[in-house]
Amino acid sequence: MTGTTEPTEPTETTEPTEPTEPARSAGSTEPSTASAPSPFVHGPRRPGTPALEARGLVKHFPIHSGIGRSLVVHAVEDISIALPAGTVTAVVGESGSGKSTLARLLTGLIKPTAGQVLLDGVPVGTGAKARRKYTSSVHLVLQDPFSSLNAVHTVRYHLERPLKLHTKLGRAERAQRMRELLERVSLTPAESYLDKYPHELSGGQRQRVAIARGLAVEPRVLLADEPVSMLDVSIRLGVLNLLDDLRSGENLATMYVTHDIGSARYLADCIVVMYAGQVVESGPATQITDEPAHPYTQLLLSAAPDPARAESPVLRGRGAPPSLVNPPSGCRFHPRCPFAMRVCADALPAPLPVGEDHVSACWLHASGLTGEQREPLAATAERVPAPVGPAGEAPDDGTEAK
Repeated sequence: MTGTTEPTEPTETTEPTEPTEPARSAGSTEPSTASAPSPFVHGPRRPGTPALEARGLVKHFPIHSGIGRSLVVHAVEDISIALPAGTVTAVVGESGSGKSTLARLLTGLIKPTAGQVLLDGVPVGTGAKARRKYTSSVHLVLQDPFSSLNAVHTVRYHLERPLKLHTKLGRAERAQRMRELLERVSLTPAESYLDKYPHELSGGQRQRVAIARGLAVEPRVLLADEPVSMLDVSIRLGVLNLLDDLRSGENLATMYVTHDIGSARYLADCIVVMYAGQVVESGPATQITDEPAHPYTQLLLSAAPDPARAESPVLRGRGAPPSLVNPPSGCRFHPRCPFAMRVCADALPAPLPVGEDHVSACWLHASGLTGEQREPLAATAERVPAPVGPAGEAPDDGTEAK
């Protein structure tokens, strides 16, 4: 995060409250109109304490209208996620789903409305000393490598500044460290890049410099917000391979924010799918892409290019993402879902297990619903086979899921 400017924080309308500690288990399948905090922690399952963890994160941006009424944008709602060392967690979703807001909350660029962030299991402090320690441990790689680097300074300046701020290295040691950083991100020979300006580099080279700047202070966590979306297709793979190498070589905990679910499968250990500020599905990357359980994940995959696909994809969904100022009741995807049931508009589903470490926040996977709750919400809703519950049982009311 070195070299970025912290934005001015708007006045919050809600005081932060400390959530209870979440457990790594799925919630109840009983429908409820109350949107109680989800106890499920998304992310790869690894023994020990995760390098970075968020518990019950909520972010509401206030909107001050001209008629004196204060509204809020529900950008992130009750997200708990863990980032263990040596893993890559991909956060996937369309524009406006809250992915970048989540990354900025974890970086500390914006303050949460509720919830807390823990580094190595310890809540992050608010003092200047604690803040500096945190910024040296957590680094954000931004989407646009040109705007994230100062155009009037050389590569040498960008790499040396964090070393001056966070280390006590002498001049000769800093020079050696800068050469090592450039070589680490495959910019060799290092001497030919140190005195170049950002405009003299290609997009991929600029993004590698931005990553090298983050590695300067040996962070524990790397938050990559769309790091390849502005790069040519021909050089995206090189940056993805670099992030993959950092996972094992530096034992970094990496969160990879992307629209591209195909690259998420290639790079990530775990995929977390977000829609309208909420997590709708998460699990191992191969399970999410091979057996998507949530209708929104299925929609994302059907829209992704696939050269091996013989027929044109059928996009099972309609409409556009909802307004986050006044989000829909119940499941926020239900106005677009072709399988929406009456219960979907009435209650928010909890994450329900659909496989090993694989959960989906969808009523299609719940058992115990009544026939009235399973009624199609619209005449155009399609019937689907009854989902299999976590223990292999079908719904116990004798009705077919819709």
